[in-house]
Amino acid sequence: MSNKKSSSAPFRETFTFEGKRYDIKAQTEKELILKVDAKKRALEQGSIIYKKGTTVKRWAEEWLETYKRNSVEAATFYAYQNRFNAHIYPVIGHLKLTDVKPIHLQKIINGLSGCSRDHIKKMHYTLQQLFSDAYRNKLILINPAESLIMPAAISKTRRSITDVERKYILKVAGTHSSGLWIKTMLYCGLRPAETAALQGRHIDLKNGVIKVEGSLKRHGNTIGSTKTASGIRKVPMPDILLQEYKQLKLEPFDYVFKNADGGHMTSGGMRTRWRSFERALNIEMGCKVINKEVQPPFRVAEDLVPYCLRHTYCTDLQSAGVPINVAKELMGHKDISITAKIYTHHSEIAFDNARDLINKLNSKTSAADDENESKSK
Repeated sequence: MSNKKSSSAPFRETFTFEGKRYDIKAQTEKELILKVDAKKRALEQGSIIYKKGTTVKRWAEEWLETYKRNSVEAATFYAYQNRFNAHIYPVIGHLKLTDVKPIHLQKIINGLSGCSRDHIKKMHYTLQQLFSDAYRNKLILINPAESLIMPAAISKTRRSITDVERKYILKVAGTHSSGLWIKTMLYCGLRPAETAALQGRHIDLKNGVIKVEGSLKRHGNTIGSTKTASGIRKVPMPDILLQEYKQLKLEPFDYVFKNADGGHMTSGGMRTRWRSFERALNIEMGCKVINKEVQPPFRVAEDLVPYCLRHTYCTDLQSAGVPINVAKELMGHKDISITAKIYTHHSEIAFDNARDLINKLNSKTSAADDENESKSK
């Protein structure tokens, strides 16, 4: 380091970074120190992107900050980080960006075989974005994520509850502390996260309506907007549910489903509620209890989760003959194709209703034909 000071010359320092010399000048020693430090930090940050030895992990971190941090919601950003930490960094994080081959990425995708189709598609899309942006920035000559083969996936769609499950769920909900929470999802189709945002002002007792205006954000456990703009909606309450809500005596900003401090439910709070309800359900369905522990074999199916209640609401709409375009609005779906996927799982009631309508139509047609024939004679 060479520092010089004279009446005509400012403070000055020269240094070399990656083979290139830099000459920094300043009017005071303090200013010089600050300018040198700022220049070195800027060069070091820039080298993360531009030097040939950049690893996948360093590029991914820069990519997340530059392209995703301020363009997606916190929960989505958190999901991206999880994909990198769980699936990408352990396999190729240490490799130089220029050394990554299609086979490396194919191994990552192959490792997801058996996962849900949605999970695999999101991983594939993440790899595509990461390396296409590296290509656009001229960090690599080819995009190794261009022609990846998708492995076999399983469909993890939620299901409706069975008639037997409905019988026991409603019986337990009649006495359990979380019974109203369960029935709100079953009778009104709210997403679990939407129930956490409900306050007294959202319950219209006069018109028997629940106003859905917010949702719990998984990352941070804060109340924010609904999943999509379509999620903001009004849902009618059946009379059996309306009577229970009338007994609550809620103030406008009281949370309907409170935690111990009177605040909104968190993700952990919902899991605790469900585990408690599931335990009571197992007992009601015949499981033995020894030393306060429910004993296997358990009677509640592994794939029975709170979201199944929302799915059931949708199939109930179909059974009741509610048109699919109306069901879309009540479910808060962005696209009617999402509603259609649930409607394709037709219920026996809907099937029988369709048969009755067809029979009635055919009967009317046949009667009209007989009448016309008799007139012609």
